[in-house]
Amino acid sequence: MGDAVELEVGGRTVRLSSPDKVFFPERGYTKLDVARYYQAVAPGILRALRERPTTLQRYPDGVEGEWFYQKRAPKSMPDWIPTAHITFPSGRSADEMCPTEEGAVVWAAQYGTLTFHPWPVRRTDVDHPDELRIDLDPQPGTDYDDAARAAHELRAVLDEYGLRGWPKTSGGRGLHVFVPIEPRWTFTQVRRAAIAVGREMERRMPEKVTIKWWKEERGERIFIDYNQTARDRTIASAYSVRPRPHAPVSAPLRWDEVGVAHPQDFDITTMPARFAELGDVHADMDDHAFSLEPLLELARRDEHEHGLGDLPYPPEYPKMPGEPSRVQPSRARKPKPSAS
Repeated sequence: MGDAVELEVGGRTVRLSSPDKVFFPERGYTKLDVARYYQAVAPGILRALRERPTTLQRYPDGVEGEWFYQKRAPKSMPDWIPTAHITFPSGRSADEMCPTEEGAVVWAAQYGTLTFHPWPVRRTDVDHPDELRIDLDPQPGTDYDDAARAAHELRAVLDEYGLRGWPKTSGGRGLHVFVPIEPRWTFTQVRRAAIAVGREMERRMPEKVTIKWWKEERGERIFIDYNQTARDRTIASAYSVRPRPHAPVSAPLRWDEVGVAHPQDFDITTMPARFAELGDVHADMDDHAFSLEPLLELARRDEHEHGLGDLPYPPEYPKMPGEPSRVQPSRARKPKPSAS
């Protein structure tokens, strides 16, 4: 698989073993190709990961081999990569890596990391998110173009409530919109704000958008996955490579590109040229931090005026205060008919 090579990135020398190991058989892309991709976009992905506890999605034998999520920092991690102590909903905890240098990304690629999943917090305050992340997930019968149309309406909603979002492709069929926020609110409150956004989107696009948790209720609509804002739920970072045969990447977009550019336009061979030309089109995200209060007030109005409270959490989460039943509607017990 070839002799080891050394790559220079961000002032660090990172050793890459087995550089010719094929990670994407359909295209013939190797481990070295992945590492060089991350070398080319290092300032952009570091901006997305900097100081964030990060789960690694590792494919040590390529996309056709076995894979796993690594939450705990690897024992082999160099001492120049810091960690943060985070707590999962189960009550267990772990120390996760927190990239602070570009070299950390290429170091992770050496161990077969394709996708980086950062928490929406910084290591200095792991209990208060500084990003509201909105996941526009196409359901069967819908596609990326449907998600793009929903994204433009979402942009209008955010604007009306004094917020601004930065869009990116998921690397698949969907779109993500990240909103930088002040780190003042808990995961529960941020999730409540995401639910409020989803309900407002439902009101505006009832035939096109849904926030229904149960798949049987979603229909052919774009699902706003509010549970991606729950503690320990993460979304692939900007510039992350996605484990699909053609090696796509999660591409940051300008708003005028949403619906014009498509996910297949961005992979590990095309993104470096775009990055060299345009730089990181989300570079100014960290210059902003918006208040969630307008969305939390919308959530309060939804509850008090319309009786719209919390929504179900994922099944592995402990039962939360005020949470409705987690039983899907088709399996819920129906009340017995009263005796005549």
